[in-house]
Amino acid sequence: MNEFQRIMRKEFSLFFASPAALLFLGAFLAVTLFVFFWVETFFARNIADVRPLFSWMPILLIFLVAALTMRSWSEERRSGSLETLLTSPTPPIALVLGKFAAGMALVGVALALTLPLPLTVALLGPIDWGPVLGGYLATLFLAAAYVSIGLYLSTRTDNPIVALIMTMLVCSALYFIGSPTLTNLFDHSIANVLSLLGTGSRFESITRGVLDFRDLYYYLSIVGVFLTLNLYALEKIRWAGNPQTARHKQWGLVTLLAVANLVVGNLWLTSIGWARADMTQGTIYSLSPATNSYLERLREPLLIRGYFSAKTHPLLAPLVPRIKDLLKEYAVAGHNRVRVEFVDPQQDSALEEEAASRYGIRPVPFQMANRYQASVVNAYFDIVIAYGDQYEVLGYRDLIEIKAAGEQDLDVDLKNPEYAITGAIRKTLTAYQAGGNPFETFDRNVTFTGYMSDDAALPKSLVEFKGVLNTLLDELKKTSQGRLTTQFKNPEADGGQLGEELQKRFGFGPQIASLLDPKPFWFYMVLETGKDAIQVPLPQELTRQALSKSIEAAIKRLAPGFLKTVTLLVPERSFNPGMPGKEYSRVKEILGENVRVNENNLMAGQVPEDTDLLMVLGPKGLKEEQVFAIDQFLMQGGSIILATAPFDVEVGRTLTATKVENGLKDWLTHQGITLEEAMILDAQNDALPIPVQRQIGPIAVQEIRMMPYGFFTDLRHGGLNRELPITSGLGQLTVNWAAPITVDPQKNKERKVTQLLTTSDRSWTSDDLDVIPNYQAFPEIGFSTSDEPKARVIATMVEGRFESFFKGKPSPLMKKEEPAKDPSAEHPEGKDAQKEAKPEEKKPISSVIDRSGESARIILIASQGFAEDNILDLASQGMGTIYSKPLELLQNAVDWSLEDRGLLGIRSRGHFSRTLEQMEESHRMVLEYLHYGFAIFGLVAVWFWRRRARLLEQSRYQSILAGV
Repeated sequence: MNEFQRIMRKEFSLFFASPAALLFLGAFLAVTLFVFFWVETFFARNIADVRPLFSWMPILLIFLVAALTMRSWSEERRSGSLETLLTSPTPPIALVLGKFAAGMALVGVALALTLPLPLTVALLGPIDWGPVLGGYLATLFLAAAYVSIGLYLSTRTDNPIVALIMTMLVCSALYFIGSPTLTNLFDHSIANVLSLLGTGSRFESITRGVLDFRDLYYYLSIVGVFLTLNLYALEKIRWAGNPQTARHKQWGLVTLLAVANLVVGNLWLTSIGWARADMTQGTIYSLSPATNSYLERLREPLLIRGYFSAKTHPLLAPLVPRIKDLLKEYAVAGHNRVRVEFVDPQQDSALEEEAASRYGIRPVPFQMANRYQASVVNAYFDIVIAYGDQYEVLGYRDLIEIKAAGEQDLDVDLKNPEYAITGAIRKTLTAYQAGGNPFETFDRNVTFTGYMSDDAALPKSLVEFKGVLNTLLDELKKTSQGRLTTQFKNPEADGGQLGEELQKRFGFGPQIASLLDPKPFWFYMVLETGKDAIQVPLPQELTRQALSKSIEAAIKRLAPGFLKTVTLLVPERSFNPGMPGKEYSRVKEILGENVRVNENNLMAGQVPEDTDLLMVLGPKGLKEEQVFAIDQFLMQGGSIILATAPFDVEVGRTLTATKVENGLKDWLTHQGITLEEAMILDAQNDALPIPVQRQIGPIAVQEIRMMPYGFFTDLRHGGLNRELPITSGLGQLTVNWAAPITVDPQKNKERKVTQLLTTSDRSWTSDDLDVIPNYQAFPEIGFSTSDEPKARVIATMVEGRFESFFKGKPSPLMKKEEPAKDPSAEHPEGKDAQKEAKPEEKKPISSVIDRSGESARIILIASQGFAEDNILDLASQGMGTIYSKPLELLQNAVDWSLEDRGLLGIRSRGHFSRTLEQMEESHRMVLEYLHYGFAIFGLVAVWFWRRRARLLEQSRYQSILAGV
């Protein structure tokens, strides 16, 4: 051990004996900082991570390590000191390990000088330290492999330059084997093998923050192989000129066996996938507990089949192995209930025909082009999830996301495959259960309670309807396998005490049939299981079919695992070409992935019975019947997501702002929520694409520039509620033309109020309808600022008991009946014709629920055009991809309201706030130059430290000589 330490210190000191050490380290740091800030455009990426630091590290290490190790043995051979070392009492293994440790120490010094980068990023934004630690660990393991290669090749020559070139060639070859440049030339099966052999692909796996024992052993095996060869090379030099003996053959055999075992170990570990550790925040590369919970609910075999072509687009090929690894995790977690298959339909015509006929899967033509030719490849990139007679198909659009990385380059990566796959499993599982008996999903009994007056107090139509209800309940009892119990109670009995309890708990009150028949009665239906209770709404048509549908919808709303229904109220489509109106096609598409979306204008005055959540986007001029439907759905304990504001902006050839009456102003005020009649301007804002003409000589060129726009409020970090999963995983959100929200603390003192979105403390308000920016007069945000800047709430959630806006008022559905004129008075000849009686029209039985239950919830987003297609397109123009953050917010709000926290958790994994704090351009330049200055300071400090150590050694030697 003493020899090893002495050799390591000596080699480490010799490296700094010449200025070459500082030159190599300085060049490494300069190139690293240049790549980080300029090549990878750190500030333009606006992501709080250090991925740019490690993206080029495998290549930079080749040059650094080759320069560090080129003189290790070649200089010894050229000076003739190698023979002295080999004949000294120091064992050769101490020499090899000492030089190896010195090389690793030098790499450690170089990496230590890059530590200010992640520390600075951590100050600018919330960084995930898992990938950072993984990146530095991967760099050390990769450097160890390169150092061992460089040491061995240095023993093969006495010329340091030759050793440098050979080390660079061998290390480059190992990196090139697994690089996309080579793997894209082959199908993904061969490419997967090549990537396992390459040093760069293994490096990328660890820098994600996932420590896989197979990757670590791969680097250790390279270290072991080349250190063994290094030791054997030194032994051969010791034997040079001597006759070959049995001991020499033993050395060769032992070396061969050691190298073979180290190499074969990689093959043996290929099938071991459990030896891995996910260090990322939220463990985003491991299956979530929500996924495992869905897999545990499987009662039938689940088939997951991946359709991947051997020859596919070069940008998709690296993603195939990652998806396969993830699907294998599903097979492991699902045990015998999940079967995972991978097929290539282009290799089997029967599989191709089945994919097209049964699942509707067909190859997608991808266009490829290089400097020599352009071609089209038809490839499969699909996943089928089949459960029972239900199946879902995930195409490449569901699995990947494409971003512009430049004018001609694209960045293709997996979107969130676990969310897509688990969502598909959930959808097939719930669809399969919907065709079966819903009572099988309950783990406790379900109680149906009818709170109804005696037959003498009920209208005649409800007395008949009550008989239909009893018959239907008897049938449900038989199919419930003993899980359904029924009971009827009269709220008017015992002095009306039960009625008072129902008033407090559910907001129920006496009903009347019509204004001409004011006799009060009770007729309510409630389903309960455990602490959960849900009202069965009285159908508009008093028929058996309508009642059966209403009860079945309530049972499924109460049952776990069934597909939920979202009723969507959006403005009616405009057919005016000048005013195209609002479209919400992306909202419908994204919500349709996990819930059933039904559009309804609510003009009937009632939300459909099967509705689990009501979403109202951009309402305009709602009528009293529509407001009544919204109010009563809330009173039934429902959840409402509302996006509205007093101002609306139409996006066309220009921006046109108008004041709108949504019809909900008085209703919201009654609930203690007020939308101020103003729009918010924020100094922390997003950009607006502005067409600008630029003169190039005599030619005028029009180009799009991204200019700061005050009405595009940019929310991040403190503006997003970090305690609630609805907003904590967004990272960043842009809200357009938002209005301030004020919540009355007196009306909401018994409710839970949560602020979801808050502007920065540099925001103002304006009621001016001119939303066209004037950058000549106001270059910062395009508009003047008047009132005092402060933070303002633009989205809030209120939960608890609400009081109906229509309390004490007659239901809008009960129209006052006017006495009809007698037609025979005007036409006596038609008197006989009037004798034929018309069928009696059944009047709707309607009442007002005065008070809601505790489960009622309002989520208000103060933006009239939130998540609207045109506004999403406008926000996407400068990003190179579809801006989907508003859609994610609505998805999260739906999942939270429906208590589907599993998918919400999966969606939020890996989507934590990773954006940087906004900085001015001058501050960014200062920060960049500070890092260059720190690198220079670090190099000077290292040089002075080694100079001081050398002077101490010289003084110690002089003292020894003086004593002699």
